[in-house]
Amino acid sequence: MIILTETGVLGLKAAGDVSPQRLWEGSAVCAAALRDGFVAISADGKLTVARGGALRSFDTGLPSLPTSLLVLVEDPLDLLIGAEPPYLFRWSETAGLRRNESFAALACRDTWTTPWGGPAAVRSLASPDGRAVYADIHVGSIMRSLDGGTTWEPVTPTLNVDVHRVAACPAAPERVYANTARAVYVSDDRGESWSTRGDGLAHAYGREIAVHPEQSDVLLATISDGPHGTDVHGRLLGSFDGGLSWHPVTGDFPGSVPENIDTHHVAYDLSGTAWACVGPGLYRSDDRGLGWVRHCQLSAPIRLLHVRAACSQ
Repeated sequence: MIILTETGVLGLKAAGDVSPQRLWEGSAVCAAALRDGFVAISADGKLTVARGGALRSFDTGLPSLPTSLLVLVEDPLDLLIGAEPPYLFRWSETAGLRRNESFAALACRDTWTTPWGGPAAVRSLASPDGRAVYADIHVGSIMRSLDGGTTWEPVTPTLNVDVHRVAACPAAPERVYANTARAVYVSDDRGESWSTRGDGLAHAYGREIAVHPEQSDVLLATISDGPHGTDVHGRLLGSFDGGLSWHPVTGDFPGSVPENIDTHHVAYDLSGTAWACVGPGLYRSDDRGLGWVRHCQLSAPIRLLHVRAACSQ
């Protein structure tokens, strides 16, 4: 697992490592984990790749602000880059940077907007198998590719369009989860239809969602009273039945925090260990997300947690 802070990338090789190792010092907007390293991209499109103990830098020429990464192939590196304004790019070591024109030509782009008047963005990317890929547009619902990110279309728009995170599970590749401004939605047919999972949530506003890699009914979601305020009561909840019912987490994780627990702040690693962060605090659960311990306290707030994608080759 990798941990992104304002000053660089740290890594945990195993759940038992109490002190994350500093892997790279620098400023990055988003990052993704590799089998034996990481990839990080800065606001100016500079890509840093650490792999097998070697560190390489690439100037991608990205014309937009990067907002999300998804590794499709690790060697040679092939990845998707989501951006603000909401475009999707593919970068590889062999072919360089290419803008996805199918994504850019989506007719529904005219409906993508934000409450504050700024450009929408590709907030998160998810793939259960490397073939189905989902892009969460904030604000504009979810776009879907069923051919590995080549051609794109919108999912059926029966979920709340204010999506903050999309997630998928390798154990059930047809299932897709979304956490939105009106709580959690699930699709069991790759986005053809959606049903809400918000009835059991005490608060409706959602940000993050993470799914166990081998048990598609086991998930974690963060909720709060809303996007703004001095204390929005950010909470972490778990479900063992695909979101039909929700339970509060136990142990050391705070019952409530003043801010939202944001996108990319909760994750399951490939072994099924759950991770979450609040400020500089990193927490771990070894029982699928029910009971938590404080794993360690960093010197700076954590901006992103990322585990290696199950779909990357």
